[in-house]
Amino acid sequence: MAENKIEQFLIELKYTYRELNGFWLIEDAEHSLDGVAVDYTAPLVTIRVQVMDVPSAKREEFYAKLLELNAMDMIHGAYGIDRGKVVLVDTLEYDTMDFEEFRASLDAVSLALTQHYPILSVYRNN
Repeated sequence: MAENKIEQFLIELKYTYRELNGFWLIEDAEHSLDGVAVDYTAPLVTIRVQVMDVPSAKREEFYAKLLELNAMDMIHGAYGIDRGKVVLVDTLEYDTMDFEEFRASLDAVSLALTQHYPILSVYRNN
């Protein structure tokens, strides 16, 4: 089953997580993966985390920075905007997803959150 494959990978990675209504919420600050949701809706596995609110000031500069990070510094996934929130999203095809690909995707999300949050947080509303 799909759920077992994803859950098995999370167990192998030794991440702290909980299952909630058909998706997994990683709550593992030690690995810089706090609040990362993993969802399986055939045929895709979606990894998603809310980064911050869209700022009210300097939006054009902020959006340009997001696009620059997407183009130049993202290994997996991309930043987007959803209902006034900046989100980081990556998708994997379940049928071909293996442990290494799943781990690489989560590592890339962790790296992006660690390296990009200081850059993006200067735009936060005070």
